[in-house]
Amino acid sequence: MAIHYQCRHCGTNVGTLSNVSVHSEQLGIHMLTEEERLHMVHYQDNGDIQVKTICEDCQESLERNPDYHELDHIIQ
Repeated sequence: MAIHYQCRHCGTNVGTLSNVSVHSEQLGIHMLTEEERLHMVHYQDNGDIQVKTICEDCQESLERNPDYHELDHIIQ
């Protein structure tokens, strides 16, 4: 099982944890609301988990341009 972190705004691969066995508490997933989990955590058929996050570049863009929060994708 692998856990893949991908930026939800630009699609950049932020990182991957390969061949790990962890509980949701160790990843912090248990702290998310049900709605947040539905939008951010996706379980793939092969057992991998894809987590939508934000990369440093998109975070900086959002801080400089707060109106970008209205957009689903910063890079159009």
